[in-house]
Amino acid sequence: MMSRSPLDDSPASDFAWARFRRMMRWWALASVLIAAAALAWFWSGLGLVSIHFYIAAALGIAAMTMMTGALMSLLFLSSGSGHDEAVRDWERDGD
Repeated sequence: MMSRSPLDDSPASDFAWARFRRMMRWWALASVLIAAAALAWFWSGLGLVSIHFYIAAALGIAAMTMMTGALMSLLFLSSGSGHDEAVRDWERDGD
């Protein structure tokens, strides 16, 4: 059985989701910068191989970075809001 989560409370929920969105904006900026740096590195080492290579590399790197950021941000959202503590530990409680 789960007790009430702090995310059920509107002010706490608003704060937690605003922080999540702020973190995701930073991750979006980081993914663009990381993809641009990787493309520059590819360009310096390989030259113009194929435009499709650079498009696929940019999209793959940016998507992977955004997925990493989303999962980490959700982890911080869950832990920082107290949502993790609201879940009952069945092994510890013995029920």
